[in-house]
Amino acid sequence: MYCLQWLIPVLLVPKPILPALHFNHALFMGLYLVAFFLERKPCTICAAVFIIMLVLMCQNCSSNCAFVTCGPHPSESPHDDVVSQSTQHMSTHLSNL
Repeated sequence: MYCLQWLIPVLLVPKPILPALHFNHALFMGLYLVAFFLERKPCTICAAVFIIMLVLMCQNCSSNCAFVTCGPHPSESPHDDVVSQSTQHMSTHLSNL
């Protein structure tokens, strides 16, 4: 399990706050992992444990997942929900008149 000491910190690197940098962050993490696996050649058990941890973190849409950005679609915003609710409220109010 000596190999995991170089892989576990990769899971703890925080994602950038700016959405524009998420692609650069994912690219850096992907290149780091490819280079690590090519250079260090970790044992099969360490590689399997790391991949399982990575899949579980990304499957849960954890904020620490380096490769997937979970949340609302960029075209959807919370403002749209408020506008649609207020429009529905106005239409029901006008129909009652």
